[in-house]
Amino acid sequence: MEMDLTGPSGASKRLSLRDGGGATVPYGSLENEVPPPPVAGVSTPKRSYIMVVVLCYVNLLNYMDRYTIAGILDSIQKYFNINDSSAGLLQTVFICSFLVLAPVFGYLGDRYDRKLIISVGQALWILTSLGSSFITEKYFWVLLLTRAFVGIGEASYCTIAPTIIGDLFIGAERTLMISLFYIFIPVGCGLGYIIGHSIATATGDWHWALRLNPILGLLGLILILVFLSNPARGAAEAPTTKMTHTSYGEDVKYLLKNRSFVLSSLGVTAMTFVTGALAFWTPIFLQRAREAMHGGQPCAEPSCVSSDSYVFGAITVVTGILGVLIGSIASRKLKGRVPHVDPLICAVGLLSSSPCFFLAIVLAYISIPAAYVFIAIGETLLSLSWPILADILLYVVVPTRRATAEALQITVCHLFGDAGSPYLLGLLSDWIKMYQPDSFTWRFRSLEYSFMLCPFVGVLGGLFFLLTSLHVTKDRKAAELLVTGRTPPPPNLQPGAPS
Repeated sequence: MEMDLTGPSGASKRLSLRDGGGATVPYGSLENEVPPPPVAGVSTPKRSYIMVVVLCYVNLLNYMDRYTIAGILDSIQKYFNINDSSAGLLQTVFICSFLVLAPVFGYLGDRYDRKLIISVGQALWILTSLGSSFITEKYFWVLLLTRAFVGIGEASYCTIAPTIIGDLFIGAERTLMISLFYIFIPVGCGLGYIIGHSIATATGDWHWALRLNPILGLLGLILILVFLSNPARGAAEAPTTKMTHTSYGEDVKYLLKNRSFVLSSLGVTAMTFVTGALAFWTPIFLQRAREAMHGGQPCAEPSCVSSDSYVFGAITVVTGILGVLIGSIASRKLKGRVPHVDPLICAVGLLSSSPCFFLAIVLAYISIPAAYVFIAIGETLLSLSWPILADILLYVVVPTRRATAEALQITVCHLFGDAGSPYLLGLLSDWIKMYQPDSFTWRFRSLEYSFMLCPFVGVLGGLFFLLTSLHVTKDRKAAELLVTGRTPPPPNLQPGAPS
């Protein structure tokens, strides 16, 4: 292993680690002689807090937009006359474009002006999301296309925004700010159901449900242009140290050797598979359960066609806030005594939520209220991980590679997670339904049996987080030493070293 710092002459020298096979893995350069100049607009804590508020607002809108479609899915299916698998494609094409472009924005986010990238992405999101609200019944393929372009806009934001927060704060304050940022994921999801269905019901036209988010997004774009800045990478952790960039291939090689990053990304993938499937299909699943309980006939009561989007949305908001707060507090309180507590909290959340979702699926045909109780408990436990996942990535990866890490994690977790889970469950449901295509009871059962896949995937994700806990302390220490440039970490602290 070797680490050459800038000498008295001011010449920048190479900072690197030597892996077990003797190959040198570059980590950038350090310049310690003269502190880098302060970044305009982020020199005061007040400005940093304002930036977090702006990022949280835009994060809320992004997730509202994602799940507005789910809140009006029944209306969309009837309008376009599409089956379950085609409906699942609406989420799949969005996620696919999201994950394909994420690595591109990760590369750009580690090297160029992040404010500019986010601004352009948000403008694209506003235009395409608004455009999707004017599509007629003959052009379902156009709706699919616009959802794909919406994914491009959101990829630019979700890849880069957490890295800006990581460069503004450190320690417990960073955990708090990241928790605040991620609390708007479940809040946005829940409001997407509620507001989307409310607007569609009030106007009698589901197209109007897709027009509110772009209007609010225009305000978000203005706030970004006025208040957001591009802080120096690693500014909060080592303000007197400047790290330069390495090639994209070296960045990826470093991340693949970082076991905490790889294992936690697999855990996140399982989590997004479950949340994506549940978020997209639960209102329809519960509506079909009501129909099945009415003797296998369509239910004409208002509760059968409208209340589930409202109730599930409200549960998602409340349990999301509660889960994020519990996870954040537990992390901050226990981290001093249990250094590897973060992945353990994630593991507990996934492993304990899986039986709750299983019971909710089984009880839906017997008692909708009982199903809601277990959905609420399961979502609370699942939400424990939201504030912790980004924090793990930020402290086990060096600042100049965080956007790339975010991008690769987004790509993997969506590619094998919620990009396919809504479509996969819809496809399984259609396949099972073929045995009794005219039965309303079997219409419910087909989706019920498809849902059984989710608890098993959740258990698998919990196991990945347990494995992460074995490596996270060493990988965090290695990243800290590299950022501060104090002392080269010993071989057993290198990312990917045997524990």
